[in-house]
Amino acid sequence: MSQHDDKHDHWLVRPATIRWLWRVFGLVLGLTVAAQLFIDVHGYFGVDGWLGFNAAYGFLACVAMVLFAKVLGWLVKRPEHYYRDLEK
Repeated sequence: MSQHDDKHDHWLVRPATIRWLWRVFGLVLGLTVAAQLFIDVHGYFGVDGWLGFNAAYGFLACVAMVLFAKVLGWLVKRPEHYYRDLEK
């Protein structure tokens, strides 16, 4: 019984399901960018009319938010027993 049994895991944590979801999401994102080839995009600033601009902008914005959160967490981090030590 010490063996890990994938049949009893939740379906979202199974490695096969995770690989399948990555492929499906990648396909959907690729089709979304490819759809821009058939839709006339009117950019307001020139650069926002480029193929895949919105996907790249969204990805870079997400990366920037994660990095900002990491830096902010590092700046406001307190020691593990910070509040316990205040009571003394």
